[in-house]
Amino acid sequence: MKLLYSFCLLFFITINSQAQNHPATANYDLKKKRLLIHTCSSYLYNSNQGSIDADSSVVLTCKAYKLPVSLAYDEGFNDGSYLIGNDLIEKGNIDAAKKLYLKSKGVDKIKLALQLGIFYLFKPFTKPDDLKNANLYITDAVKISNELKIQKWQHESLMLLGKFYFQINNYPESKKCFLQVVNECRKQKDKAALAHALLNQASYQYDLDPEKEKILKEAEALFKTLGFEEKRLETKANLCTIYFWHGKINDAKKILYQNIADMRKIGFRQQQFGETTIAHIEAVQFNMKSALYYALKSVQTMESSKDYTFADIFYMRLGLIYLQMGHTDDAMKMAKKSIEYGQNVYSSGSWYKSFITATASLSFKGKNKEAIAYMNSITSHYPPPNKFDNMLMNYAYANCYWRIKNYGTAEKYFIKAGEAADALDSPQTYRDLCNTYSSIALFYANRQNLSKTKFYIDKVEALSKKYGKTYNSEALEMSLYKLDSLNGDFKSALAHHKLYKKFSDSLLDYSKNKQIEELRIQYETENKEQKIKQLDKETDLQQTALKKSKLLNTLSIWSLVLLALFLGLLYNRYRLKQRTNAELEFKEKEINQKNINLRHLLDEKEWLLKEIHHRVKNNLQTVISLLNSQSAYLENDMALSAIKNSQHRIHSMSLIHQKLYSSENISTINMPNYIKELVEYLRESFSLGQRIRFELKIDPLELDVAQAVPLGLILNEAITNSIKYAFPDNRTGMIYVTLQATTEDKYLLTITDNGVGFDANISNKKINSFGLSLIRGLSDDLDAAFSMENNNGTILKIEFSKEFPINEKRK
Repeated sequence: MKLLYSFCLLFFITINSQAQNHPATANYDLKKKRLLIHTCSSYLYNSNQGSIDADSSVVLTCKAYKLPVSLAYDEGFNDGSYLIGNDLIEKGNIDAAKKLYLKSKGVDKIKLALQLGIFYLFKPFTKPDDLKNANLYITDAVKISNELKIQKWQHESLMLLGKFYFQINNYPESKKCFLQVVNECRKQKDKAALAHALLNQASYQYDLDPEKEKILKEAEALFKTLGFEEKRLETKANLCTIYFWHGKINDAKKILYQNIADMRKIGFRQQQFGETTIAHIEAVQFNMKSALYYALKSVQTMESSKDYTFADIFYMRLGLIYLQMGHTDDAMKMAKKSIEYGQNVYSSGSWYKSFITATASLSFKGKNKEAIAYMNSITSHYPPPNKFDNMLMNYAYANCYWRIKNYGTAEKYFIKAGEAADALDSPQTYRDLCNTYSSIALFYANRQNLSKTKFYIDKVEALSKKYGKTYNSEALEMSLYKLDSLNGDFKSALAHHKLYKKFSDSLLDYSKNKQIEELRIQYETENKEQKIKQLDKETDLQQTALKKSKLLNTLSIWSLVLLALFLGLLYNRYRLKQRTNAELEFKEKEINQKNINLRHLLDEKEWLLKEIHHRVKNNLQTVISLLNSQSAYLENDMALSAIKNSQHRIHSMSLIHQKLYSSENISTINMPNYIKELVEYLRESFSLGQRIRFELKIDPLELDVAQAVPLGLILNEAITNSIKYAFPDNRTGMIYVTLQATTEDKYLLTITDNGVGFDANISNKKINSFGLSLIRGLSDDLDAAFSMENNNGTILKIEFSKEFPINEKRK
């Protein structure tokens, strides 16, 4: 399963293995280190487009960031505390670890068996003997954990066995192992264990498995509930990968935006991997302004954090986008930086693409012979390390020879590029293959070779159909235009020519666009600003020194004059101060005593208010209990429903008093927390499960209790009505609740569902008359504007003022 051995070996040689810590991981705990391993290795795996497998990506990441490879796999039993045998395995002393294993017993023996199993299973350049040893220790771990009957270790051993089966391509047995652990965790209702098991299950399923997305979404929801933010971000990143390779580009981009924002919140610094991925996606969608922004941002993030690990990635992406926009000088500059870091610091495998970018930059400037000589010098020392780079190299040669009208040599290299592309058929290489085939088609179209043109256009269409994606480019549209023109289909040719012009004009506009130029200059300017600031500081220091010398002379003279005046004033002030000190001390004592008395009164008042809210809450809970007891003696459904509705209304008020009692702030209610708890209460009261889901979007508002109570009752009535009437016959659906500030002094509460809506032909009196009347009445109490409408469900809006007229309402 391990690919690209020579590339890995070259990388290992470049790493200084003696260093123990990497500055990029300073102040990172174990959770963030594991998130870094996943974030970086996932990017390396995807960006190398099949040239390197997932395990090799993990090894490269750990070597670059000076982290143990085991951290990527031992999360279930390594929490950072002492782990038996861990130091021996990290130092490579496997024989000593084996001897320790033979002496160990019980749980210690299981832990050591798991570590040795991981070492052999995920070892670089894995050989059959390594897999045999891995199987031996994993089987022992399963056996011992079953003898001890400790479920945690049974689960960890069984999941590692599932990973072993996945590595040896026994997919059915692998799925069976993970499914057993997941089902047992469900029975135990252990959310943390279940989330851990689900993430492992999804990680060792093929991307094309339809269950994978569903499993990851469940795991992400559990991690969110548990507050495991790093694991939630890792799970979301896995979802992003699925969406990206399945063509759901906008869904993938949305996750990337969210993850970058959430990484900032938790202090995770390596946001450049997400930013450069967004830049790639925006470029694929021809959003070149946004692509350039995020490519520049990824480089700035890297440079500002001084984390130049895999810097070739970020300079490569920026250079490629400059090239697409026609900024050949900038593209060449970034390509050279990428090559420098890739050859001399850390290599992600991306620098070879930068070598192609540098060649294209020379070619676009008309220096094709110079470009060919440059390629000859590079490939003589660094031949293409894999089929993908071989395709790019032949493609670059072909274009250069084409531009100098050496058609025979150009065709030879185009054929080689096409053959290399044929061997790379995968979702990861789809777009690059289409680019290659489109350029070859255009070459033959210009040579008026209709059969070859159609042959390569058909390859593009076949790939698009196979992977369910849509591809388009300037080269493809020009090829189709020429093909249709030569076939006499002028209507179709005109349509394709219009699309070609749209692409070419768009790129031309970008190369001339002032905003794009400003973004490009911004990066260069910010790099220079530090030097300018330093020079300014030095100049300021010199000027300050001169000013100080002049001031000292002047001040020495005036200071003598002022000293005499000061001594006179000081003596006068001393006499006055003696007289006033006695008065001030007496007044200070009086003020301090009054402040103490006021503090006692204020504390007593706050305590009394909290006690009142506590008692009101208790009384309301008593009423709820009485209603609940009364319902046991009723058989009339309408009466029972009325009691249930009353309980909900009382609970919405009780919850407010509970919040006031338990909060330090006894005058206002935190609306996001209150609404979340109220919705959760209604969800549980109606036993909705996953049939009806809620989406809340609540601004961080603090409202007076006089506003919060009617709003809580309105929410209770509206949500209860949606649950009861919007989704008949056990339909599924969504209820959306938003509370946001529309202006500086206005708030808007919206309760929306995507249910059946209400019948507009029925009079308002027949539409849940009491609940609707209650909502209207409460809206009037708030001086609020109330509206209700049908739009793919029911939409209820309450707009009220920030400043509530308390005195007027309470008269």
